[in-house]
This record gives sequence, C-alpha cells and structure tokens, in this order.
Amino acid sequence: MSASCMALAAAMQMGAATSALANDKLVELSNSNENWVMPGKNYDSNNYSPMTQINADNVKQLKHAWSFSTGELHGHEGAPLVIGDVMYVHSSFPNKTFALDLNDPGHILWQHSPKQDPAARSVACCDLVNRGLAYWPGDDKTPSLIIKTQLDGHLVALNAKTGEEFWKVENGDIKVGQTLTQAPSVVHDLAIVGSSGAELGVRGHVTAYNVRTGEQAWRYYATGPDAEVGLADDFNSANPHYGQKGLGTATWEGDAWKIGGGTNWGWYAYDPSLNLIYYGSGNPAPWNETMRPGDNKWTMTITARDADTGKMKWGYQKTPHDEWDFAGVNVIMLSEQTDKTGKKRKLLTHPDRNGIIYTLDRENGDLISADKLDDTVNVFKTVDLKTGLPVRDPEYGTRMDHKGTDICPSAMGYHNQGHDSYDPTKRLFFVGINHICMDWEPFMLPYRAGQFFVGATLWMYPGPKGDRQNYLGLGQIKAYDAINNTYKWEHMERFSVWGGTLATAGNLVFYGTLDGFLKARNSDTGELVWKHKLPSGIIGYPMTYEHKGIQYIAVMSGVGGWPGVGLVFDLQDPTAGLGAVGAFKNLQNYTQMGGSLEVFSLDGKNPYDDVNVGEWSKG
Repeated sequence: MSASCMALAAAMQMGAATSALANDKLVELSNSNENWVMPGKNYDSNNYSPMTQINADNVKQLKHAWSFSTGELHGHEGAPLVIGDVMYVHSSFPNKTFALDLNDPGHILWQHSPKQDPAARSVACCDLVNRGLAYWPGDDKTPSLIIKTQLDGHLVALNAKTGEEFWKVENGDIKVGQTLTQAPSVVHDLAIVGSSGAELGVRGHVTAYNVRTGEQAWRYYATGPDAEVGLADDFNSANPHYGQKGLGTATWEGDAWKIGGGTNWGWYAYDPSLNLIYYGSGNPAPWNETMRPGDNKWTMTITARDADTGKMKWGYQKTPHDEWDFAGVNVIMLSEQTDKTGKKRKLLTHPDRNGIIYTLDRENGDLISADKLDDTVNVFKTVDLKTGLPVRDPEYGTRMDHKGTDICPSAMGYHNQGHDSYDPTKRLFFVGINHICMDWEPFMLPYRAGQFFVGATLWMYPGPKGDRQNYLGLGQIKAYDAINNTYKWEHMERFSVWGGTLATAGNLVFYGTLDGFLKARNSDTGELVWKHKLPSGIIGYPMTYEHKGIQYIAVMSGVGGWPGVGLVFDLQDPTAGLGAVGAFKNLQNYTQMGGSLEVFSLDGKNPYDDVNVGEWSKG
C-alpha cells in the first residue's frame, strides 16, 4: 500500500473512531438522569425516564419551582435540552436560543438571536414554530455544539459554552417555500435535518452535514430517480411487495415528482447496532389527488437509512396516493419486545396521521401490526398485513366536483407532531390523540414557486365522541399495547393532546393540553392524579431531569402551531388555517398567547430556596 493510501486509511479509521466516540458519549449522557441531550431523551426516542423521586404516590406535592420567558409569543413546540449545569431553551421565530445556569436559572449565560429574512414568516405553513435543538459533545479539536434550525431554511451550529456561531449553512431556499421547523438530530459526526414546505409544492429531502465544518455529507430526496432518492442495492429485499426500483418517478405523472412534497419535519430515531436512522416522509403535493395520479412514492413512507451513507435500506409507504394530507412525519419510537410467536424482535412503533398506529421490525421493515388509533377511523376499513396496503372505504375518499363529508381523521390526523413516550417496563405507549373529522372539497390550481399549492378547502370539527355543537372533545390520551393490539386505558380531552407525552418509572405519564394544563395520570390506570394551569396553552412535550438531587419536570408554555393559527393570527373564516380555525374556534376562550418555560418539583424546591442564590454584592 502506498504512503498516501495508508494515510487515507488511517484518517478514515480515525474519523470512524471519533464518530463512534461521539456517539458513545451521547448514549452515555442520555442514560444519565442529570441530562436530556436530544429530542425524545435518547436514540430510542421513547421520552421515558427511570426516575422515581416524583411518583404516583407523591405527585400531588408537585408545585411550581421556576419559570423563564422566551420573549416570543408564537407557538412553542418541542422541549429544552439539559447538559450538566446548563439548560438550552429555544423559541419560536425568530428562533432565539438561551443557555440558562441551572444553579441560578434566572441567569442567562448566553443568548443567540439570529437575524432572519422576514419573508420566512409568509411561507411558513402553520405558525412560526420550532421543535428544538440538538447537541454534539465535541472532541479535542472542535468544541461542543448546539445545533439549531431557523425558519428561513438555515442550519446553525453554536459553541455550546459561548453561544457564538461556529458555522451556518443554507438547507433550503425560502423563495420556493422551503422552511425549517424541525429539531435536528446528531448521529456520529453528522447533523441530520429534513425540510418543510410541502404545502408550497417543494420537493422534500433529508441532509447530513459534517458537524465540525457544516459541509454537506449527503442529501437524498423523497421523490425522483433512484440515485436521488438514494436506494441501497438491496432496498426492500425482505419485502419486495413494498416496491423497489424506479418508483420515485414511475408512480408520478410526468415530472410531477419535482414539486411532489414528501418533506420530513418530524422526529428521528436511531439504532446504533444497525446504524440506521428512522423517520417518516410527509404528504405529496398538492393535496388535490386528481392532479397527481399514482402511488406518489416515496412520500408517506417510514424510511430507514444508513446513517453514514444515507442509503435507504427499506421503506414502507403507509398511504399510497394520499388523498387527505395525512403527512407521515410522526414520531417513531424504538423498542425490543417479544412478539406473539415468542420471538424477541427489534421494533419501531409509529402513530400516523392517517389514524393507524404501526409496528414494524426495524431491521428489515416487516409489518407486524397496524391498529386503528380510534375505532372512529373511517377512511380505512383495515390494513392488510400481508401486502401492507390500507383497505380504503370509498365513501370517505376525495375527488373533484365532490364535497366529502364526515371524513375521519381530518387532515390534522388522529395524531400530528406530538412526541409520545414508551415505558419499557410496562410495554405501553402513551399516545396523545386528535379527535377531529372534516369535510373536504378539492379544486384545481397552478403551481407557482413560493406560493401555497394545496388545492382543497377544509371544514374541521370534533370527531363522533366529541361535542360537535360546542366544538369540544377534540382530543384523547391513550395507553397502547403494540403486541396485544389493545388499549389499556383512554380518556377524552377538551382539545387535542398536540404536544406529546412523558413517561416515568414513577408510574406517571405527563402531558400538556392546548388550554394550558400540565397533567399527570397514573400510567397503570389512567387516573388523573395532578394538574396545573400554565399561562398559555401547551403544544410541546414535557421532559424531566435531576439537578443536585432534585427531580424536575419542565414543559414549554405557548399556544400556537396548526391548532392555534386562528388565535395567533386572529382569523375568523372556519376554512382558514387549512381548516384549523373552525375546529379550534373555542380555544381563545380558554387560553391566550405566551412563550415561557415552566418548571416543577416536589414542594416547589428550587435553587432559590437558598435566598442568597442570585443575589449581588460588590464584594
């Protein structure tokens, strides 16, 4: 071997070793009660904590400990990160980031307030939200980094200690409607991020950037030629009936795939042993199905990609030729469970907007179960587990010159962006549900870059179990057993459980409501055991951490997002906000805008119990 080849090989080995070390460090940190280092807490993305200091027996002692205002009023999705003694908090547009000293949380260590093109506001689909931050632990040459997205399509790395910009790249062009609302993900030495803007006819992609330099490592699309979709040589070899080569163009008419949507702005999960990242691609564009005949692959697809190369190992399309905007970007949670045959399997579970909760073998994509999120789902009669195809009920399909009525779920889905949780000791998933149906009337429209490309008018209202006269009963909370295909318990809510859930070993599940309550239920029985009213509605998910021996529960307060667009933009037309204004017309009677972080502990214990903390003296 030549000297140059030996040097290259050594460099590649060193890079792989460094990547593995970074990965190991993140896994180590995620296993610590003192840290919350990534969205979903860990690579399994299960939002589960083994802490028991706060538990079902003493949760009634949970009291407000401290709060922090972000200074922004639009919707606050996601959750903060905690690394050591520092909490990192994000805001809605203009996407501020704050580093707080947990020993004195009123002390802002640094803040990053980016200057953005204000035009980004006009092309954002559904409020000016952001779903959070990512963390990279650094090495001997590169400092630890906070990775963030900006609505204007930029991905930014900040020095975690100082807040200074380390690098910044343009991931999408807002001139054609490409925005960023997602929490990025860090795997090895890569920062991985998707894209938003399917409602404006953009072509969805997922991109990996070198976390040290910001250089693009790979990018692949949801639609188009195989090389641009990034299909592995053995793509779907275990399930060829899902489809294999050439379908990213063949299942579209002409060049419609070039403006075909398939963005991914939801959550990622990762299996280090398989080196596969998992996410869902979104809806095809436009919503009007008449304008795009075919299955429209690979939109609406649970996708497994090799983290290092980006190559797509397998893909399962849940809703071929989507007719209802059932964007399939929802959370994916990983588990290891024994199936009904007694075989232990590496699984992923995904509650989809289409009203089905799926469980697949995450090694090869085998479909194991596909259950309705609620028995009121009517667009599908069932899902054929052999073919993987949904069995449609034509009565609730959509077509030109026809107004479909009482379609369940609505375009919001029976599940949307909320980040749910899984308790591995109980083998239960705790799922926040939308209970919303709709009427749908399509229309034709031309594509214009940077303008909304939808082609349907929607009217939304509570599902059959809600109060349709008063527009209440728009949500549910459920405990789901994926192996036995059953719901252990379920409860209705006044509004959607939009933000998601947190499960703990204290026999508790926490979640927020749009009308501003943080609630805790007994995770065995579903009994409501505690709640607290927050200043504004909740569309983020709770998280928990330990600091100096005290367990805290934290959640973002700040109504908005798709269900809050009527409130935050003062809209009255029930079809405005892509149909959300009508469904949530009563939300303004229960909450108003705000933007804060709210933190709780037993008896409200906090650093300021020592009255000298945070005091100033000249000496």
